[in-house]
Amino acid sequence: MTRADDKADLERLAPAIKEKYAQERAKRLREDASDQYLDIKELYSDGFPDPFVKPGFSRAAVTETVEVLIVGGGFGGLMAALRLRQAGIDNIRIIEKGGDFGGTWYWNRYPGAACDIQSYLYFPILEEMEYIPTEKYAKATEIFAYAQMMGRKFELYERTFFQTEVKGAAWDASARRWRAETDRADHLEARFLLLAGGILHKPKLPGISGIDTFKGGSFHTTRWNYAYTGGSPSEPMDKLRDKRVGIIGTGATAIQAIPKLGEAAKELYVFQRTPSAVRTRDNGPTDPVWAASLESGWQTRHMDNFAAWTTGRPDGEDMTRDSWTRLVDFAGARSATTPEEARRAAELSDLREMETVRARVDAVVKDSATAEALKPWYKQLCKRPCFHDEYLETFNLPSVKLVDTGGKGVERVTPHGVVVCNVEYAVDCLIYASGFEISTSFTSRMGFDVLGRGGVSLNDQWNANPETLHGVLTCGFPNLLVFSTTQGGQGINYVHVLADLGEHVAYIVSRCKRLGIETIEPSRTVAKEWWNVVLSSFLALAEYQADCTPGYYNNEGSRDPSGIKKVPFMGNATEFGQILKRWRDSDDFAGLEVTCVKTAPA
Repeated sequence: MTRADDKADLERLAPAIKEKYAQERAKRLREDASDQYLDIKELYSDGFPDPFVKPGFSRAAVTETVEVLIVGGGFGGLMAALRLRQAGIDNIRIIEKGGDFGGTWYWNRYPGAACDIQSYLYFPILEEMEYIPTEKYAKATEIFAYAQMMGRKFELYERTFFQTEVKGAAWDASARRWRAETDRADHLEARFLLLAGGILHKPKLPGISGIDTFKGGSFHTTRWNYAYTGGSPSEPMDKLRDKRVGIIGTGATAIQAIPKLGEAAKELYVFQRTPSAVRTRDNGPTDPVWAASLESGWQTRHMDNFAAWTTGRPDGEDMTRDSWTRLVDFAGARSATTPEEARRAAELSDLREMETVRARVDAVVKDSATAEALKPWYKQLCKRPCFHDEYLETFNLPSVKLVDTGGKGVERVTPHGVVVCNVEYAVDCLIYASGFEISTSFTSRMGFDVLGRGGVSLNDQWNANPETLHGVLTCGFPNLLVFSTTQGGQGINYVHVLADLGEHVAYIVSRCKRLGIETIEPSRTVAKEWWNVVLSSFLALAEYQADCTPGYYNNEGSRDPSGIKKVPFMGNATEFGQILKRWRDSDDFAGLEVTCVKTAPA
């Protein structure tokens, strides 16, 4: 088929495809939107204990005063801590609930776990670390080990309390300090409080009737129970050979775990509400010749290039050349002479790409009914695109059965199985690949609230009317620094954003120290100006997502406008980083209220 014929066919088929999109979306709409999910403590009263540490850990409580208290030991907390140290701020304390650094990559040890962004873009500060990942798409074990390497190189282990959770933090106006308490009875005082809890931090569970009655083994993918399954992230799960396993979910996590479960289990039932759009990954070992050819500054250039290509703004050659950067054919949009032509070209490109994804399903999956159920009927960026080379093939195994729920989800769980369309599927083990809390309240995700000036709750303020500068500084909360998507940066490669945020907070704290500034916070005028920037960046995406199938990208299809002010800045990661850099380069704390200044030290 020629390009002209392809375009003509797409234009002819477009109305029917869009109608199919609308029908599939309607099946999945629910009045409860994000409220359909359970807090993990509603099913597990112990809140999912850490399976990767020995029970019984204890230590003496500590009372101390530090310059910066950092909550979170993932890449965000690590980047902030190392940049602070490089800026001469050594008196820091990191609080991390896990048993080690890594954040997402500490908890996600499920079989098949890997990054879906090329490692050369995803691993932060590769040049400073003098490290090259072993694969294009590194496994979780390597990413976790890399986080540990960062902790060792920058001497952060001795500055961290692991297996510790903050229970609350409040601003002490008289002392001009933050006071925080932990579940280890620590009393901590800090000049600056940095919240770096991560955006994929707290697991959520599906609110399915009877879920609390199941008698078999059950766990969330972030708390993988290898004692039950056998094996390890790199070894086969030998204890499943006589087990019937069910997994609920077919998103980015599930498509990595399912091939490994299909290999190991006697029977595997995959319970699907909405199929993922799965493209090829084409993983492979790092080319040593390519690695040896890299010149200084290569990683930043590659990250910026990736951000441009994946947001419709090609910047020179495509340096990544993978399924991410091939998502959209920009040729038609670039040659358009009017906004309407550009919009139409982008729409046809989207249709073409999703037709290719659906054709791949037909080419790989042998059973026609299963293939039909695995086809995604929505626009390509309604859900996070997925990439895998074994996922679709897994459904050709006789021991693997796709149980499609027609968009409605699982009907109920019984003590011994899962019911869909009045059919019970008996399983010995039930695995929840149901993702993480994204749009819930701040307190729900972080596990504690922060009280600012006058005892105002950050949770309440952000639920009602967040007022921020760059999503980092918040009105009414002096010296509070936050890494969040609430009016903050976002990107396909979120580590790109975290790298810029690490530099940003190090600049803020070091400038305060250098000039003797005690407290800062944004004025409401600059917060309003920043919100207008965020809103203008969001409008095009809001139009795109208006008819998307429900998911965490669009708050499960909710049309409730009350959460609009919590949206992120929708420019790409490079653009967000440039905004931060221009603000820093002015070197005048533009828009901040400096509420108390001492005489600067000589």
